Amino acid sequence: MECDRIREGRTEVLVPRQDALAQFPPGTARVFYNPKAALSRDATVILLSLLQPREYLDTMGATGIRGLRAAVEASVPVVINDRDPMAAELIRENIAFAGVPVESLDQDANVLLSSRRFEAVDLDPFGTPAPYLDSACRSARRYLFATATDTAPLCGAHRKAGMRRYSVHLVKTEYHAEVGLRTLLGFIARSLARYDRGMEPLLCFSHQHFHRVHLRVLPGAAKADATLGRVGFVLHCQKCLHREEAFGLAPSCDPCPRCGGPLTPIGPLWLGPVNDPATLEGISRLLPDNTLAESPALTRLVRLLREELPTSTHYDYHVVARNLRVSPPPMETVLGRLEASGYRASRAHYSGTVLKTDAPIGEVERAIGGE
Repeated sequence: MECDRIREGRTEVLVPRQDALAQFPPGTARVFYNPKAALSRDATVILLSLLQPREYLDTMGATGIRGLRAAVEASVPVVINDRDPMAAELIRENIAFAGVPVESLDQDANVLLSSRRFEAVDLDPFGTPAPYLDSACRSARRYLFATATDTAPLCGAHRKAGMRRYSVHLVKTEYHAEVGLRTLLGFIARSLARYDRGMEPLLCFSHQHFHRVHLRVLPGAAKADATLGRVGFVLHCQKCLHREEAFGLAPSCDPCPRCGGPLTPIGPLWLGPVNDPATLEGISRLLPDNTLAESPALTRLVRLLREELPTSTHYDYHVVARNLRVSPPPMETVLGRLEASGYRASRAHYSGTVLKTDAPIGEVERAIGGE
């Protein structure tokens, strides 16, 4: 296997050589490495630097880059696992080159998670983490991290796959990035609750073609009940863009109060906050002193997350303007009009053309239409 030595953040590793002319170069190598996921790994490294868990498991290590960066740059004890023999061999080679005391394993992920507990468990599979979340919810003592790249099932584009993997009823909406993130969080919340455990989202975001969540696990039936209390549905009107929240696992859909059309339930979703302000503040303090692979991008992401409202949906102001048959004004103008009318409003971290607000759709239309 031909490899190249690359540097990501402050860590050097060997990665398999990829076919740069392929449509998806990472898919051409024997062991997977995606350079475009550097931002995700940066976020994990800086969060681990803040949390300092006593043990961190990189469950599907591949090249070992995420776990090695955790060991080298966050200085936490690390275990890296991958059941693929070629990946396991490459991980051991990278550990030896890095010169850090990292434990290397080559077990099936579910077997490992079912037989051993870790303070922090990280799932970063190719595709969906759903087949591993039950065992991860039992293994993680204090923190659970996960990546999902199956964005189509998570956001409603592939509805049957979403039902199979996450036990949800979804439809396509313009706020699909928000739905995907909250679908994943809602599924994890329900998985944890089976074991009388709750959760607190610390750092969660959608970026390009993946969703990334970092959660604190909270023990006890009371915490599980409180967590489930933040799971519910978005009731979405496909005629007039009205939407509302309904907590619980059995939504009651009355007609849309605005146009009388049917409300479609979307969920179960996590309807609570997806980020912890204290965690974001702590990360902001650490960022200037850390050399990361995508420092400017992560700094911007954290700034947007700190400013973002915790609403479960957003409005694409181009969509609203098109429905009104008007030219959209600048985003800052729309946000200013909503705030002047007494509502909260912000941008969203995953798109430059959407806004989050607690204003109803009628007020959003007035702000965009200039009434």
